Amino acid sequence: MIRSSDESARSALPALASELERRFEAGVAAAWSERDFETLALAAFRLQFESIDAYRGFCQGRGATPATVRRWQDVPPVPATAFKHIDFVVGRERAPELTFRTSGTTLGTAARGRHLVPRASLHRHSLLPPFRAHVLAGVERMRFLSLISSPAERPDSSLSYMVGAAADAFATETHWLVDGTGGLDVVGWHTAARDAAKSSEPVLVLATSLALLHLVERLETGPASKLPKGSRVMETGGFKGSAREIGRADLHARVESTLAVPAGRIVAEYGMTELLSQLYEPVLIEGSGAAGTYVPPPWLRVRALDPMTLAELPAGAEGILAFFDLANAGSVCHVLTEDVGSVHDGRVRLSGRVRGAEPRGCSLAMDELMSLARSAS
Repeated sequence: MIRSSDESARSALPALASELERRFEAGVAAAWSERDFETLALAAFRLQFESIDAYRGFCQGRGATPATVRRWQDVPPVPATAFKHIDFVVGRERAPELTFRTSGTTLGTAARGRHLVPRASLHRHSLLPPFRAHVLAGVERMRFLSLISSPAERPDSSLSYMVGAAADAFATETHWLVDGTGGLDVVGWHTAARDAAKSSEPVLVLATSLALLHLVERLETGPASKLPKGSRVMETGGFKGSAREIGRADLHARVESTLAVPAGRIVAEYGMTELLSQLYEPVLIEGSGAAGTYVPPPWLRVRALDPMTLAELPAGAEGILAFFDLANAGSVCHVLTEDVGSVHDGRVRLSGRVRGAEPRGCSLAMDELMSLARSAS
């Protein structure tokens, strides 16, 4: 018998989340066997199947139920675009602790997706260990210079929340240098950079690719702004939705020239509103040869799928990327993106975004989900 979403959430989510938080806290180097991951993945699927009406109907239409699914790979993935139309959340009797919204699109703010997070502590436990391992890389605490808006300015931004949580945990002090509208505080930058230079204390610059480009453009025509030895940059976001775009190598060369941060100390992060875990380039650990590959934490699995059939592709073959993220236990774990890339030995190499028409496999899944959502309303 299928329990109501409220009953299921009250009885199952706290226990599952507590177990996941304990496992996440052990860090990214902790061993996870395939059986460990499978057991937790199937428990999360059962909870989401029982709690989320549209997702349950979607899975049943594919013959996938907790009684029939034996592998996490067989849990039906939800297209990321579905978050624009359907609230995937476990435990609707209580307001979510966090609500994240995707950035606006050419369709306007009405088409923004949202990710409802019923348990903020699970998200914090998932984001801190990978950040510590790949961005701090052995440094306990650093001064943060953020070109990403603060959570106070952008409370619905998952990226701002991530940076705020990392700052709370790891920053000696934090300078928020971009406001909620994207305006850059150049005077504040120079003050913070000058203070760091006087103390010789390495800093961490956190930025989107576009904000980093704006910064170096301003600095190239102004006074020098060299950062102390040991400083590093976390870069994210690419140039999606922007008319501005330069090659990554060119951007990194300009960062090295203006900030004195070597390209090998610029760590790329991959994340999205619909996923609560992040992937990072392991360049600070493995060297510049690891650039271009992204390492997921052990509670996140990634596959490249055929865009027509959604069948899993061989290692190294390019396809649509699907993520199974246990940090999404309170929403839906298996998410199908519109990003193209390949997976080899668990590591991800990105190739870009789907261009043109939506892949047939994604389109069929989206049509079915929307039909179920309409019939339930």
